[in-house]
Amino acid sequence: MRQQQFLEVVERDDAERRWRETLQLVPRGIEEVPLASALGRVLAENVIARVDVPSFDRSNLDGFAIRAQDSFGADEERPIRLSLNGETIPTGVQPRVEVKPGTATSIATGGMMPRGADAVIAVEDTEVDETENCVLLHRAQIPGGAVSYAGTDMGAGETVLYAGTRITSREAGVLAAIGCHRVSVARRPKVVILSTGDEIIEPGATMRPGLVYDSNGRILIDAVRELGGDPEFAGIFRDRVEELRVALQSSLGRADLVLLSGGTSKGEGDLNYQVVRELDPGIIVHGVALKPGKPICLASSRGKPVVILPGFPTSAVFTFHEFVAPVIRELTGLPSQRRETVRARLAVPVRSEKGRLEYLLVGLVGGEGGELSASPMGKGSGSVTAFSRADGFVRLGRNHELVDARTQVDVTLLGQSLEPADLVVIGSHCVGLDRIASAMRAEGFSVKFMAVGSQGGLDAARRGECDVAPVHLMDPDSGEYNTPFLTDEIELFLGYTREQGVVTRDDEKRESAALLADPALRMVNRNRGSGTRVLVDRRLGDDRPEGYGYEPRSHNAVAAAVTQGRADWGVTIETVAREAGLRFRPLQSECY
Repeated sequence: MRQQQFLEVVERDDAERRWRETLQLVPRGIEEVPLASALGRVLAENVIARVDVPSFDRSNLDGFAIRAQDSFGADEERPIRLSLNGETIPTGVQPRVEVKPGTATSIATGGMMPRGADAVIAVEDTEVDETENCVLLHRAQIPGGAVSYAGTDMGAGETVLYAGTRITSREAGVLAAIGCHRVSVARRPKVVILSTGDEIIEPGATMRPGLVYDSNGRILIDAVRELGGDPEFAGIFRDRVEELRVALQSSLGRADLVLLSGGTSKGEGDLNYQVVRELDPGIIVHGVALKPGKPICLASSRGKPVVILPGFPTSAVFTFHEFVAPVIRELTGLPSQRRETVRARLAVPVRSEKGRLEYLLVGLVGGEGGELSASPMGKGSGSVTAFSRADGFVRLGRNHELVDARTQVDVTLLGQSLEPADLVVIGSHCVGLDRIASAMRAEGFSVKFMAVGSQGGLDAARRGECDVAPVHLMDPDSGEYNTPFLTDEIELFLGYTREQGVVTRDDEKRESAALLADPALRMVNRNRGSGTRVLVDRRLGDDRPEGYGYEPRSHNAVAAAVTQGRADWGVTIETVAREAGLRFRPLQSECY
C-alpha cells in the first residue's frame, strides 16, 4: 500500500471542538458501593452528616469535670477544694450525676461530659484527698477548657463532602466517622484498549529484532485507572482488517470509550483508520497540527468516543492527556483538571516546526537567584522515558520557529501538586453556604471554607486572607447588621436573611421570657466572636444564666446540646432547629 498524506490537518482546538460535537458525554449513572470498596471512586451526591462528630461533649484529657467558675483564683499556693461526686466517667459511659457548684467528677480522655460541667482540669494539676473525698485544684481553667463540644468537627445536617469529590483515604475517614458504610458513587466508564501492530509483543515474550514490547497498552490501562475509569485490555491485534473490524465492533458493544494504539498513519500496514472510518459517523478528524501527535485520529460511533492514538509512546501519552483524559473525567463525573504552571527560562535555544503547536518536554533546575531553568528533554516522540522523567512541558506556538535561550516560558507541570482553591471563604457558617458551595463545585470551581465565626471572618477579610467572609454581625448600639463594620479594605455584598430563635426540646411549651427567668434551666451559649453571641449578649444584658460559659462553635452543636439534654435552651437558626426536631421561638431576623 502506498503512503497516503493527510487530506486535512486541523488546529488543536478546532479538532477537539469538532470531535466533541459528535459525542454524548454524560456520567454513566450512579451505583452504591460499600465504603471498603469506595477508594478512588467519585461521589455522585453530596454527603450530609446525620450525626454530630463528636456526638457528645467529650473530655480531651484525663482529669476532673468541673464548673470553670469554681476554679477561678486557684494556684499552687492557694488551691481550691471541690467535693468529689460518687461516679467516675470512663469512655463509652453516659454520666448520671450532675456536676453542681463546688463539686467535680473524675473523667477519662474521651469521656462524656456530665451535665453542669463546662471544663476539664488535668489530673496533673490536681491532688486528691481521699480522706475528705475531695480534689484540690492547683490552677484555674476557662469555660470550655479541654472540652470538645458536640459537632465541633462535623455537625448533623452539615455537608461534609461534595458530589464530584474523589475518595481518598482522607475522605474515607470522614465517611467512616459519620457512620456511612455505603456510598453513592458515579459508575466508572468502561474504556476498552486495543494495541495493534505486527511488531508489538507482550512484555515477557521473547524479543527478536524488529519487535517492540507493548508499553502503550500498559500506560493507557493505568492512565485510565488513575482517572477513575474502568480499563479493559482487549489484547494485541495483528494488522488484519477483518480481525480489527471484529475486535472493534465487539469492544463498542461493552465500552463507553474505545482506544486503539498504533496504526493511525496512512502508510502500508496502518489499517486502524480504515476500520474506524466505517463507523457512524466515523472519523471526525484525522491529523492535528501538533508535535508530537500529528497523526491522531478522533472518531465516534453513535455518540461513543473512538480514538486512534499514535504508536510512539510520547505521542500517545501527550495526545491521550490532551484529548482523551478530559473526556474520561467528564464521563466519571470529575471536574476538568487544571495543571499548575511555573515560570522558567529556557536553558538553550529551541527550534520548532512552523505551522504545528509543539509540546516541548523539559526538566527544571534551579537557576541564578532561585530562578528556574528549563532544559529540553530531546528524545523524540518514540521515547518511553522522556515523559516519565520530565518535570513539565512548554507549549511553543505554531508561528514560532526559533525560541532564544533565556526566553521566559510557562512550564506546565506534569506531577500532581496541591491546587489552590478558586474561592477561599472564612467566616460564619450557614447551611445555605453549603448549598452555594455545592452549586459552585457543580460549575467546576473549588471552594475552601474555614468556619471561624463572623468576627474572625471580618478580621481575615481585612488582612486579605480570604476572598469572601460570610458575617451576620449586629452593632450592639444601633442594632444594624454588618454595615457598621465596613472599612476601606472591604466591600459588603448582600446575601440573604434568616431567622434566629430560642430552641428547646419539643415538650417545653413556655415562651422565651419564661425560659430565661427559670434558674433551673441550663442554657447553651455560642462562642465569642460569632454573630449569634453578639445577639445573645445584647438580649441577655448583664444576666448570666446557668450554662453561659458553655460555648460550642456552631448552630448544629447548639441544637445537639438541647436535643441530648446537656442544655435546656439555646439560640440557633430556624433551619437547624427544624432539622433537629426542636421547638423554635423566633427571636431576630438577621442579614447573613
